[in-house]
Amino acid sequence: MLNAEMKEVIARALHEDAPYGDITSENLIPPDVHAVAQLHAREAGVMSGVEVIVEVFAQIDTEISVQVNIADGQVFNAGELLATISGNAQGVLRGERIALNFVQRMCGIATLTSQYVAAVAGTKAKILDTRKTTPCLRLFERAAVIAGGGHNHRFSLSDAVLIKDNHLAVLAHEGKNLTTELLELHKKVGPGIKIEVEVDHLDQISEVLIGNVDIIMLDNFTLEDLCKGVALVDGQAVVEASGGVTLSTISDIARTGVDVISVGALTHSVRALDLGFDMEIGVKDP
Repeated sequence: MLNAEMKEVIARALHEDAPYGDITSENLIPPDVHAVAQLHAREAGVMSGVEVIVEVFAQIDTEISVQVNIADGQVFNAGELLATISGNAQGVLRGERIALNFVQRMCGIATLTSQYVAAVAGTKAKILDTRKTTPCLRLFERAAVIAGGGHNHRFSLSDAVLIKDNHLAVLAHEGKNLTTELLELHKKVGPGIKIEVEVDHLDQISEVLIGNVDIIMLDNFTLEDLCKGVALVDGQAVVEASGGVTLSTISDIARTGVDVISVGALTHSVRALDLGFDMEIGVKDP
């Protein structure tokens, strides 16, 4: 279900697109003209954003009908009819671009995620997203990752501790001992907050383990060192692989025995899926 924040983002998107109305449709199309539009897939993919389509047109005109033929997470083929939108032509035209902007991107993310998930089939590795998302669209993009069979990493900086290389650089500059700081950190954040540390060398793992962390991220490790890292951790923490992960490398990474693989490409460089919005003016509902 869309939450209040997602609905507000949709409202802002509609306002951004027509802050003073749609001067083309409102001055060209009579207000009583009826239209039926069909959302077709122009290429195969995985669906994400069904509720977004419904919400976009509901915010424009509650009399606009949206009939969806597919659920989030379902695979579709090129040429397949995904949804039918019918109602006041001005309203349908106003919502067309915003609905497509959201859903094409979400389907693109879901489709790419499903390809990564398929590439690690037969291993224990799970595919995770990252915080490399489009500002203010993280909720939508994370939902698309789930639709594609992936999993979500922490949502924000407020959700979990993730000590990265820049944090470690500051600690080293200040002469702090990492293990000591980790043990103190547990007291500060409490038992409900997970603690993860990013390492880029095998010799960092032992001091991190003594700090009783939940997750160790092996960043930009070679395949050989990933195997060694998994052996060193030996089940004492979740092992995450990250850095430069692609569809061509992820199968080998998964076979090293890591528990999760975080993939920034799922959201930061995904291609929107090609969907078509074909409309007929003045026709009745099918």
